[in-house]
Order: sequence, then structure tokens, then C-alpha cells
Amino acid sequence: MTFNQPQTLKKIAEIIGAKYIGDESFPVLGTNEIHMVRPGDIVFVNHPKYYDKALNSAATIILIDKEVDCPAGKALLVSDDPFRDFNKINTHFTRISNFREELHDLEVGDGTFIHPSAVIGNDVRIGKNCHIFPNVVIGDRTVIGDNVVVQANTVIGGDAFYYRKLNGNFDRLISVGNVVVENNVEIGNSCTIDRGVTASTIIGEGSILDNQIQIGHDTIIGKKCLIASQTGIAGCCIIEDEVTMWGQVGIASGLTIEKGTVLLAQVGVNRSLKKGTYFGPIAEEFRDYLRKEVKLKNLK
Repeated sequence: MTFNQPQTLKKIAEIIGAKYIGDESFPVLGTNEIHMVRPGDIVFVNHPKYYDKALNSAATIILIDKEVDCPAGKALLVSDDPFRDFNKINTHFTRISNFREELHDLEVGDGTFIHPSAVIGNDVRIGKNCHIFPNVVIGDRTVIGDNVVVQANTVIGGDAFYYRKLNGNFDRLISVGNVVVENNVEIGNSCTIDRGVTASTIIGEGSILDNQIQIGHDTIIGKKCLIASQTGIAGCCIIEDEVTMWGQVGIASGLTIEKGTVLLAQVGVNRSLKKGTYFGPIAEEFRDYLRKEVKLKNLK
């Protein structure tokens, strides 16, 4: 998330009641998760296992639960609960309405049809010649390009599935990002596309999604991808251009699928994949899978 205007280290520290280490006028431009950070961003870390990753990341402000040596050119915010305070910062700069308030700032392009039963959040942009079917829900800050079809009962821009366990309960990391659907995309019935935690979940130009597909937060789907029904893609994945996924594919979080890859039905993906055709409960090159099946058959 990028703030509407730059903030200072002192100002952010005052918002969350944290100690700061660094120049009080040190510039703070926004917040981001560790895999998305840029200079000027705040990233949070609350476990020693990840201190080095956060401190050495592109982020220049580290929200951390212990006072440590501050790397040159960076600043620290020392908090007793970085997860909580990351939420505080994000919600301070982003209004969370969750459809409880009528605050519409809606832009709709020429030739677009939106069924009266559709529910649309705030600060939404929908391009030209789109068709939004009955009972579609479009969350806050969603951006939809031109010539996009969204079929019935689909939800675009729901909360990210991102929690920590605290005192025996689950505590949500509040999502202040959005979803961007590029031009010429078609999305089938009853799909769910979660918005980014601090950045964007993106559906690339010309991609086609079948029915009942789940796409997790901050995942980027490339251009001209074809995704069949009941596929589930976890958060923070990168699906490059022209990837084909057949029914019931499952992809774990944080993985990259290379351009032109084909995932056959019911493939389970637990690692990043180079271009190829894959099959099996743990993705294998299809020819290797067939050879293994032949060998097993010949053992009988």
C-alpha cells in the first residue's frame, strides 16, 4: 500500500505508540509484505527466524518486536506486537467499510452492463463494454478493465486468508490491497478472488477462468491463461503468461509457474515449476509419470 502522501518515521511511531530508531523525518511511503517490499515501505517481522530476511530486504523501515542493530540507510519501529501495529497503520490510512456504509466512488465505462443485483464496494473502477452478471460482489478499490465478463455469484475482492494464532484464537491480518482485472478477461460463475493484503491480486489480460475457482491474495495471473473449474491457487503465487490449468489443480503459496506450462487435472503443485506438462498428486513431468506407471504395471 502506498500512502496518499509521504509520512515521517516520527508520525508513524506516534500512530502506533512505538519507539523509533532513526531520523525522525525519515521518509515512509507505504507498507508491504516481505515478498513485495520496495524502498520507503514498512515491513513487519515478529520472529527471530525472519529478522535477517526483513532487515536485509528492500524495505527501509522495519517494524520489529526487538531492538536490534539498524542497518545503514534504514529505520526501525520497535513494537511489542508488530502484527497488531501493522494492522493499525494500514487501517489508519485505508478506510475499511465492508459494505456497511454507502460511500460509493464508482466509475463505469461506456457500454458496461451491471445487473441490479450486483453489490459493489467503494472506489471501484469498471471499464468499457463489461458485463457483470447477477449476484456478483465487487469489493472496495477493485479495478476492472475493458471488455470483462464476470458471471453470476462471483466475489472479487474478498479478504485475504491470512491469520496468526494468538491466545488460542485466530487473529486476521487486515487486507487493504485490491484486485486488478485487466482487459478482455472472462471470469466464470461462483469464483472467489481475494484482494491483496497491501498490494494487488492481478488477473492478466485475456485470461479465462472457469467456474468455482479460488485465487488467493497477492497472486498474479499472467496474460492469456486458461484455468478450469475447481482450481485453487494460494496466495502470493506468480502464474506466468499462457499457463493452462485443468480441473481441480491445487497450488501452494508463494510459487512460480513458468510461461506456457500445462497442469493436467488434479495436479498438486508443491514447488515452482519450469515450462512443461505436469500430472500427478505431486506434480511430475507427464512423460515421467507415464513411464513410472508402465514400470509399475510391468511389476505385476
